[in-house]
Amino acid sequence: MSNSGLENYYVIRGQKKLRFGYTTGSCAAAACRGAVEMLLGKKEVKEVKLMTPKGISLLLTLEEIKREEKWVSCGVRKDGGDDPDTTHGLLICARVEKTEKPGIILDGGTGVGRVTKPGLSQKIGEAAINPVPRSMILSQAEEASLLYHYKGGLKITIYVPGGEEAALKTFNPRLGIAGGISILGTTGIVEPMSEKALIESIRVEMRQHCAQGEEYLLVTPGNYGAEYVKEKADLPFERNMKCSNYVGETIDMAVDMGVKGILFVAHIGKFVKVAAGIMNTHSHSADGRMEVLAANGIRAGAPLSCAKEILEAGTTDEALSILKECGYLEKTMKEIMERIQFYLNHRSYEQILLGAVVFSNEHGYLGQTKDAEELIKRIRTQ
Repeated sequence: MSNSGLENYYVIRGQKKLRFGYTTGSCAAAACRGAVEMLLGKKEVKEVKLMTPKGISLLLTLEEIKREEKWVSCGVRKDGGDDPDTTHGLLICARVEKTEKPGIILDGGTGVGRVTKPGLSQKIGEAAINPVPRSMILSQAEEASLLYHYKGGLKITIYVPGGEEAALKTFNPRLGIAGGISILGTTGIVEPMSEKALIESIRVEMRQHCAQGEEYLLVTPGNYGAEYVKEKADLPFERNMKCSNYVGETIDMAVDMGVKGILFVAHIGKFVKVAAGIMNTHSHSADGRMEVLAANGIRAGAPLSCAKEILEAGTTDEALSILKECGYLEKTMKEIMERIQFYLNHRSYEQILLGAVVFSNEHGYLGQTKDAEELIKRIRTQ
């Protein structure tokens, strides 16, 4: 990754330097910028400077440049840094053409997936270009158009040679995204994380919380949980620590460090797995989300037809909507909360107080385990 702007960005994991990379979203935005400048400026552009949402400026090289009178295409090669990544090395391309009608149209071409099931941030039939990359691509096209005082329209097509094959190694087929990869990234930057190093970083953070006198910990698996605590829960947001997918390891560490309790505030997509005793919630370790929801739906009295529909769902939000329509969402959540409590206690051999508050982005608060209320009180007053 020569002179991309990331030369001095890395993390130290297990005494090794792991370098940062950039997302498919950054690649698509830079390719789009280059193609629009070449089309409107009628000159060849070899590099594009791109400011990412993370605030890191990238200088990305354009490849496979093709220029015609009415259209231009080019690509940027994805570099995931030292993060294990199935899209690493793929060429993320943009083809830009002039249109008579003003405005900018953005779509996906070959190798970019298309949404076939509800519950994702794009509608059925739309290209799997996530909101932040979509915004990055459009703003680059608008900026370049202003630069050249262009008032006409543009059609942008993002395409990825080899994207269809690469997508088979991702979760896209299970999510109902067909025919290619997703254009992703919320910060534009890929930060590498090895599993061993990530668990060690959780240990370090937990030690810090314990050193500050916290006996009851507020833990969120990821950004969704942290956002929920910040915006919806009456809990001290500044004290929350992340455990990523490592629910079991986090409990083990807490017992070892003499922590008295943990309250997990978690998205249903991750924490529904805990109701089946799955303590590493990463999709590479285990899935079973729909199976757990369907089984507990049946336990709650939902008809078999409802369970079958859940098993076909692509996302937990979609499955929850099915349960809601059947009239069994509340009863199913009660069953799931009981099982989450059981498996949390089982992991710690009931040595510490454990509980969870579970929510969904679409359906909001879904429920909490029996010991959650006591933990909320203790976290607020410590």
